[in-house]
Formats: sequence, C-alpha cells, structure tokens
Amino acid sequence: MRGVREGFTVDQSVAQVVNPPAASLPAGSPPGGSPPAGPQAASPPHETAGSPPATGVRLPWSAIPAALQAAVEDHLGSRVVESVTQPGGFSPGVAAKLRLDNGTRAFVKAVGPEPNPESPDIHRSEARIAAALPVAAPAPRLLASFDEAGWVVLVYENVEGTTPRQPWDRTELDRVMNAVHDLAVTLTPSPIEVPPAAERFSESFAGWHRLAEAHQTGKDDLTGLDPWARQHLTDLAAWESRWSDAAAGTTLAHADLRADNVLLTHDRVVVVDWPWACTTTPWFDLLAMLPSVAMQGGPSPEELFDHHPVADGADPDAVTAVLVALTGFFLEHARRPAPPGLPTLRAFQAAQGHAALRWLRSRLRA
Repeated sequence: MRGVREGFTVDQSVAQVVNPPAASLPAGSPPGGSPPAGPQAASPPHETAGSPPATGVRLPWSAIPAALQAAVEDHLGSRVVESVTQPGGFSPGVAAKLRLDNGTRAFVKAVGPEPNPESPDIHRSEARIAAALPVAAPAPRLLASFDEAGWVVLVYENVEGTTPRQPWDRTELDRVMNAVHDLAVTLTPSPIEVPPAAERFSESFAGWHRLAEAHQTGKDDLTGLDPWARQHLTDLAAWESRWSDAAAGTTLAHADLRADNVLLTHDRVVVVDWPWACTTTPWFDLLAMLPSVAMQGGPSPEELFDHHPVADGADPDAVTAVLVALTGFFLEHARRPAPPGLPTLRAFQAAQGHAALRWLRSRLRA
C-alpha cells in the first residue's frame, strides 16, 4: 500500500536539514489507519471503555544506532542527558522527549527496518511534509531529518501538550473542532505540493470492491461482517466508485486526524504526524476524524458534521460517497492480519469501521 520514496541521506553521520522544494507522498494507509509515530504527549490518552488503544511497540532512544544519536546531538549542539519514551500512536519505533545538558529539549521519532519494513518510508514522507509546511500550519517545527542504514530519524521542536482526554471532554472537543475549521481555512488553497486524495488513496479506498471480489471467488465468506453491509455489498461498491471525484478539492488535509495525533497546549491545538497529507475537500479531515471521536466516547458523527462550518454547502452525495469509501477501508483492513509491531491496529480500525458504518446507515436512510 505504501510506495517507495527517495530518502534523505546522512553523509558521514552529519545531518542534512530537510528543506525540499516540494513534498512528494506515496500511496498509503488513509485516515485512521496509518501507523503514526506517536504524539509528543506527556501522558497517554485515557481510552474509552471498549475502545482499543492506539499503541505500537515502542523502542527506547538507546535503540537508535550510535552514529545517528551522535548526529542528533551534533545538530542540537548539546548532549542528551535524559530521554522519556512517549506512549500513544501506532509506530513500532522511537518516540521520545529529549533533555539536553544545556537545558533545552527536543522530540525525536525514529524507526528502523524492523519490525515493520514500511515504517521508514512513512517517516521519510513525514520529513518531506513537515519540512514544507508553512509557519501558519499548527504543527511542530521540524529541526532535522537523518537517514542511514535503514533508520530514519526526525527531530522536532518540543511541544508541551497532552492528547485529548477520553472519553472526549466537550470543552476539549470544541477546541479541536474549531482547530479543524482553522486548518481548512489556513490551508486552502494548499500551500505545498502533495498528491490529490484520489491519487493518495486510490488503492486504499477500494475496500467494498475487494470484499465483494473475495466473496465471489470464495476467498472470504464475510463471517463477522455486519449483516446490513453484506446485504448491500453491491450497492456499497457502486457508491465507492464515486468517491474520488467526490473528494476533489484544493484544501491541504492532514488526512489522519484523531485524538492521538492532536496535542492540546494551554493556548494552542497542535496537529502532529503529517505523512499522509493530500489535497481534497475542506470537509475531508472532519469526516475522516469523526468515527474515531464516536468510538472514543464523543458525540455522534452526524451531530458534529452537520453543524460544523466546513461542512456548510457540502454536496450530500459527495459526503456519502467518501464516507462509504472510508468505511470500506476500515472494515476491509480490519479483516487482515496485524502488521508487524502494530498489535492493536486492526482492532482500532474495526472499531472506527463500526462507528462509520452506523453513520453511513443513518445517511442512506435519510
């Protein structure tokens, strides 16, 4: 699902600070299904009872090859005296806050070729995006990126914030919903070069078609799939065919918004982990996030979407087509084996899929 990309190189273990002219992206996992490296949170989100956690297999700072540790310290101009691993997020790698002997702090995330060989390319993509994002984007500033011997290391400014509480607190949710609006306004038109959503998720948003084909060929008897979805599989596949046109737009979307990719500071909402960014409609991020909000104890998706300013004037059929594709992605991927180092990802996708399907059924009944 994820393409191969050119990586940044480290010459003699010395950093090349990333500053490319444009941000190219691979095809990959879409909203709510990617394995991000984890936010710079001081504490993990409080998962709603019954909601699967967003966790991957974390590695300590000491797991990074010594030459790359030295390159990070050289770039920061000081020695690391303390590292604190941060929970939350799916990436099977390092996500740690660093304290340096000169009193400054930074955040580092890193992955190697094991246990998940796709993770380095995801980090390379994030390096390109993070380096290209404008100052106005509510995202941490990338300080440097290193790529050597299969390891990719990203160094960010430290953000003192926490992930939203779960079950969702209404005040915090309102802050995040306002930030979703601000993102759409600030990032329209897109200030950087990224693929359109139709290209970005062309393979990922074909879940209903794959389920129908697998059922027809006897590869999947669809055990465990919602009975309503099984009954309407052909119709859902037809709706899914319309999503790419429905998602066309000029807004730069994060394309993987959910609680573990958001940090709340005392006065800001900071959005982290941008490897899947694409151009699309202003309401794409909102729609893609809402199944996870419902899954984690928040209000119903339809309540939030229908009253949100970025959804004003949205074509109802376009919204339904994208929601169909998103739901199909969640439910079809949830039936696959867990990727290496990501033991909870499939359960997380399944829970989002069930929330998305409830929303979809309510739209198709309307």
